[in-house]
Amino acid sequence: MVNYGDFAHRLTAIGADIDEIAFDALREAVADGEVQRPVDDKKLMQARRAIEKAAGILRQLDGDDSDNW
Repeated sequence: MVNYGDFAHRLTAIGADIDEIAFDALREAVADGEVQRPVDDKKLMQARRAIEKAAGILRQLDGDDSDNW
C-alpha cells in the first residue's frame, strides 16, 4: 500500500530547503547593498508553493486533511 503521507512529508522538507535557499539569497542581496529582490526569488517561491500544493493533495489522498506543514 502506498503511503502518500510519506511523500507529503518529503515534499514538505524540500519546500523548507527551498525556503532556506531563498532566505540565504535575500540575506546575501541585502549584504551586497541590493535594493531589489534577487531575480531567482520569484521562481523559488513559485516552486515552493507548487510543492506545498502537491503535499496537500497527497495528504488528502492519505486521509490527513490537517494543515501540519
